[in-house]
Amino acid sequence: MINELVWRQLKSQLDAKGVTLVAVSKTKPVADIQALYNLGQRDFGENYVQELVEKQAQLPNDIRWHFIGHLQSNKVKQIAPFVQMIHAVDSFKLLTEINKQAVKNGRTIDVLLQMHIADEETKFGMSVTEMFDFMDYYRAQKDDLKQVEIRGLMGMASFTNDESKVEQEFLQLYNRFLVMQRTDFIGKNTFDICSMGMSADYAIAIHCGSTMVRIGSALFGTR
Repeated sequence: MINELVWRQLKSQLDAKGVTLVAVSKTKPVADIQALYNLGQRDFGENYVQELVEKQAQLPNDIRWHFIGHLQSNKVKQIAPFVQMIHAVDSFKLLTEINKQAVKNGRTIDVLLQMHIADEETKFGMSVTEMFDFMDYYRAQKDDLKQVEIRGLMGMASFTNDESKVEQEFLQLYNRFLVMQRTDFIGKNTFDICSMGMSADYAIAIHCGSTMVRIGSALFGTR
């Protein structure tokens, strides 16, 4: 069951700051997503391809679906016809496949590049060195990648109660975001999203410059 009061308060707070709220609806029933949609929420995030495909077929067409989990290249084709944004691009191979499937579907798909900022090795994402390599690949081949729009960066902080550590990791991501904005990496004015912050740490993330947060349990309850 959704928490309508929390959604209204959170949406008002984030709208005032120009921060996009992505409601993380993984494992939640279609009825709960529809209820939040009826309140006015349009951006929803899912972690699993099959679950996303099944839900998308049952819900309104104007939902902006965000794929926020680790995505395997061979599964891109299943969500390419409708997905609004793919958050966790961590390899040039994946970016190339997203472009390929976008071309097949006559669409342009927004993506975020995932940086690894946490201590946990289980979290995905590129290191700074890998990001520089990625940028070099992209510069060399961007004329062949016109159906993907790199909109910014995303990352997840360490799972810890140490707020100063979380803040340090978020600032690291935001500073990298600013550096990349100033380069000729994209060559456009669309590199404008720094996605960081979830239910437990979104306030810190916003303080550190986040423009998009992914909130699940605060809206839908614990899984």
